[in-house]
Amino acid sequence: MTPAPARNADRPTPAQRTAAGLRLLLITGVAVGAAGTAGHYLAWPLLTSTLGPTAYMFAAHPDDEASRFRNALVGHSVAILVGLGALALFGLVHHSSVSATGAPDWAQVGAATLAAGLTVMLLELVGSHHAPAAATALLIATGLAKPGAPLVGLVLGLAIVITLGPSLAHRLVTPGVTGRAPGVERAVSAGRS
Repeated sequence: MTPAPARNADRPTPAQRTAAGLRLLLITGVAVGAAGTAGHYLAWPLLTSTLGPTAYMFAAHPDDEASRFRNALVGHSVAILVGLGALALFGLVHHSSVSATGAPDWAQVGAATLAAGLTVMLLELVGSHHAPAAATALLIATGLAKPGAPLVGLVLGLAIVITLGPSLAHRLVTPGVTGRAPGVERAVSAGRS
């Protein structure tokens, strides 16, 4: 009789995947939901596409350097400054957004290219990697979050998610389950012992 193949020790069980998924849903949902709720009551556009990836980083990768409060704060701050600089440099402060024009013109392509590239370069120089910051730079450089209500909303939404995300992620820890990629938790735990 042939023995049954051994189960891959690095592969999470369905129960662990379910627990991890529920944890991700809860952390991301609470952080983004808080921003949306505040936006509703303030009548400001606090929900922007950069909130999802930022909340995801905190929920799914809470121990990664890129998910630290400092990295998120510095990353998005740099992105906001660079995005605004790119808008000004390319003369787009009062230009319609990419969504309004239907397709980017060459100035918008230049602003977006500079904003994303310079943001990533500066985050390397200051040692504060946070991938969602590149999305923030693009939202601003393409005019989707231009100065005024859209930019203020983006900043306030980010402030809520950056404040809540790390706190929730570190408080809602299920032993042996983090919401990370399969096998990562066991590999990290094995390295600590």
